[in-house]
Amino acid sequence: MIVFYFTIVAISVSLLLPSAEAAVKKYQFDVVVKNVSRLCHAKPIVTVNGRYPGPTVYAREGDRVIINVTNHAQYNMSIHWHGVKQLRNGWADGPAYITQCPIQSGNSYSYDFNITGQRGTLWWHAHILWLRATVHGALVIMPPLGVPYPFPWWNADVESIENQGNTLGLPPNMSDAHTINGKPGPLFPCSQDKHTYALEVEWGKTYLLRIVNAALNDELFFAIAGHNMTVVEIDAVYCKPFTTDALLIAPGQTTNVIVRANRAPGRYFMATRPFMDAPVPVDNKTATAILQYKGVPTTILPLLPRLPTPNDTDFAGAYLDKLRSLNTPQFPANVPLTVDRRLFYTIGLGMNPCASCVNGTRLTASLNNITFVMPTIGLLQAHYFGIKGVFRLDFPDKPVTAFNYTGAPLTANLGTSKGTRLSKVAFNSTVELVLQDTNLLTVESHPFHLHGYNFFVVGRGIGNFDPAKDPAKFNLVDPPERNTVGVPTGGWTAIRFRADNPGVWFMHCHLELHTTWGLKMAFVVDNGDGPEQSVLPPPKDLPLC
Repeated sequence: MIVFYFTIVAISVSLLLPSAEAAVKKYQFDVVVKNVSRLCHAKPIVTVNGRYPGPTVYAREGDRVIINVTNHAQYNMSIHWHGVKQLRNGWADGPAYITQCPIQSGNSYSYDFNITGQRGTLWWHAHILWLRATVHGALVIMPPLGVPYPFPWWNADVESIENQGNTLGLPPNMSDAHTINGKPGPLFPCSQDKHTYALEVEWGKTYLLRIVNAALNDELFFAIAGHNMTVVEIDAVYCKPFTTDALLIAPGQTTNVIVRANRAPGRYFMATRPFMDAPVPVDNKTATAILQYKGVPTTILPLLPRLPTPNDTDFAGAYLDKLRSLNTPQFPANVPLTVDRRLFYTIGLGMNPCASCVNGTRLTASLNNITFVMPTIGLLQAHYFGIKGVFRLDFPDKPVTAFNYTGAPLTANLGTSKGTRLSKVAFNSTVELVLQDTNLLTVESHPFHLHGYNFFVVGRGIGNFDPAKDPAKFNLVDPPERNTVGVPTGGWTAIRFRADNPGVWFMHCHLELHTTWGLKMAFVVDNGDGPEQSVLPPPKDLPLC
């Protein structure tokens, strides 16, 4: 079997090279600005080592990974190692103003962490402003010895796009194209061969494609014309294999699939486009790459796959129903069967007054009617050193006001407030969290990412969560284990996890637009007993604000 890595919206593909024994893996990341041309338009973008997408980090389970990041760009920078279990070491997690102050221009910071209990595909990205549009790459974790991904492209500068939206109090302009491995493909204007990614395969061989959705604001379908895919891993956790002709992957999620090159030798499009089953504008454009059999002339026109329709809720639900943990003696699904703490968070979009906005109002987002305010000092630093006045530990376990969450649209914000409010969780306690979409302005799907933890997706449904009836239908045997989960449009998702990783851990919607509007919060997990259950001291080169 041959292994490749893809990044969809950018799908990135690279041949997986064998690594030596478990060891210390060191990488140098230089954050630099580079001119890049797409769609007949050139602009400077922020990159790592001048590459878009950035370099792939390879490691084996058990390795220690050290990445020194030197920031040569004009923007402050922080890097998040998405899905890596930063046990007792939140200082290496990366989100700006949560676990660290950002790396200022001209400075460096070393991220140092161990790969523990994870195999498969994770990824890394900038975790400040919207810079992850171009600053991202894959993290491939291989088993110990012996045993494609999407992102958008704007012709304008992404920071200008974000600032424009904040000034108007409205959503910013949609992207001009999706890309696969940084290239939009021939369905877009000015996309010659050099702007189309091509993957050459040999007939009869089997390939492993590592797919990461690095899109800023879109859930995506992905398919390969004429070829089925066998899903074998999600978010660096093995799952029960199943075969499908298309994938659904939310921003932040990863999926490994096996593809057999057993079709008539030719050229086949790999394609991705958004999934959106809510009345919300979406950049409904199809990015393509080419799967090309060896020896086939490039003059042959590729075949297009049949992607699900952009609002195909039935396909989305059926696909998610197939995702199951392996739950074998070697790879057990350790689902918490008892719950110490039950949380219920409502997801809301609303309008707030804005004196500086052109329209006098600004779109906001909230959890339990609280719009998160980013601090000016790292939350983990404030927690570790006991710095007062940075945050409050009073994030509510449920919304103050109950209402018909998915009923007729509501124009009121139900007392939405702003604040840096965190939720305190006892060490080693078991947590059940229900994330409920609401219809304050409109219903919409939301992919949520929890830093520092994997969790089990034990249930989901459409409409309002019923605490009396819905838990009886939870899957507590082999639910999928993830670090990012989609909350369905006008529905709910229930997750469970054990809080055995002390520190301050960010949770946020992985639609960058919604995160900007305040759809985020953080947990403070207490230390346990002794140094092995406590947060490590901060590194000497921790960036200053």
